[in-house]
Amino acid sequence: MANNKDIENGENRVQEEIRAPLLTRVEIAGNGDDEKTLKKNSNEERCMVYLTTFVAVCGSYAFGCCAGYSSPTQAAIRVDVNLSLAEYSLFGSILTFGAMIGAITSGKIADYIGRKGAMIVSSALCTAGWLSIYFAQGALLLDIGRLATGYGMGVFSYVVPVFIAEIAPKDLRGALTTVNQLMICTGVSVSFIIGTFLTWRTLALVGILPCAVLLLGLVIIPESPRWLAKKGNQKEFEASLRRLRGKNADISAEAAEIQDYIETLERLPKTRLLDLFQRRYLQSVKIGVGLMVCQQFGGINGVCFYTSSIFESAGFPADIGTIIYAILQVIITALGATLIDRAGRKPLLVISGAGLVLGCLLTGSSFYLKDHGLAPAAVPALTVTGILVYIGAFSAGMGAVPWVVMSEIFPINIKGVAGSFATLVNWFGAWACSYTFNFLMSWSSYGTFILYAAVNALAILFVIKVVPETKGRTLEQIQSAINTS
Repeated sequence: MANNKDIENGENRVQEEIRAPLLTRVEIAGNGDDEKTLKKNSNEERCMVYLTTFVAVCGSYAFGCCAGYSSPTQAAIRVDVNLSLAEYSLFGSILTFGAMIGAITSGKIADYIGRKGAMIVSSALCTAGWLSIYFAQGALLLDIGRLATGYGMGVFSYVVPVFIAEIAPKDLRGALTTVNQLMICTGVSVSFIIGTFLTWRTLALVGILPCAVLLLGLVIIPESPRWLAKKGNQKEFEASLRRLRGKNADISAEAAEIQDYIETLERLPKTRLLDLFQRRYLQSVKIGVGLMVCQQFGGINGVCFYTSSIFESAGFPADIGTIIYAILQVIITALGATLIDRAGRKPLLVISGAGLVLGCLLTGSSFYLKDHGLAPAAVPALTVTGILVYIGAFSAGMGAVPWVVMSEIFPINIKGVAGSFATLVNWFGAWACSYTFNFLMSWSSYGTFILYAAVNALAILFVIKVVPETKGRTLEQIQSAINTS
């Protein structure tokens, strides 16, 4: 009993040490000097932050290329390689299983060889996967290539937002991390559009381009300063932070805060998966995993994967509807990136959730009218309106913000394990939603969207009750407030 009390007291002291210096700095910064200093930094001093973000989100674009590949190529691949519908279904779905494996291992890889090292591994596997698809003459090489690109997607989905959050200053962190989702949407949309003009083998080669740009760019950008500090590489840590903040910027306060926080966290025991459910980490895990559940089980992958069939079933031209869908997704995601550091994470999530509920209700109503033979002329317009409201609302908040918050809330000592777990939950939800969508539509087309509306309504309640606002705070302040509450 005495030993247990000593351990508990020791952990409490550590948590107080984490919190105390941060609270002191917050009070010191209350006069606004830090904010004024940040505003004085010129755009030139932040060029490296922008360049580093651009290089990192090439991985997000590669992710989008992988996700958008199968839709425009289905008919051509089945004819050229003589695949049955079942074989092509395996080719399409094995991507998600590869992503699950990538999610499980992404945190460990990123913690062991660094954020840049993880992106190198992911790019190499995506490149190998695309080449396997390009040279495939049968189902085996196609499936191997698809599995490899899926693994790369799983790693990218974790490491890119985490890397951006760790290199960005607090006033730009939300917007820069949201660019991750914007580039995923862009990759999907571009693949869909150019896939109608290019052969499926040529489209596979196009998928290598963002990986090549990323590999070249990683040579010139710095590693995450927080990861370097965690590894004890003091000189590299300071050099990286200096490159990211500009040669004339005062990095002493930020460097000291990062260093003090990491040194204190290092006194805590190394974390395993089961350790995430201890009281001191439970709140951040609940927030991160809960947002991933809200994002995926609200129906996004069912709607995304089967947009064409939804439009066709409602009597609206599928090609026109899908192109409008793709363009709207990119525009709204870009708009959300400009608002996230102004409006905040929480308001965007609540507004997005309300839009998702409305979109589901409109789409569900259109299918109800169709099934009961009511107002047939209004059904196509109502369906298109509902789907576009749904994807617009998702792109405005629920698409990007959960990844932003996930990258912010986990302390550095559990970030690898916790981030991998949250990413795995996300990919499992993506698989479950896409797998069950057709079964649900067969059960009841309008009932499916009413069910999704209910899930999104519960997501709004979760955001209001559980999710904190993280706008304008350093990662150390966010994590301290969550995990010591």
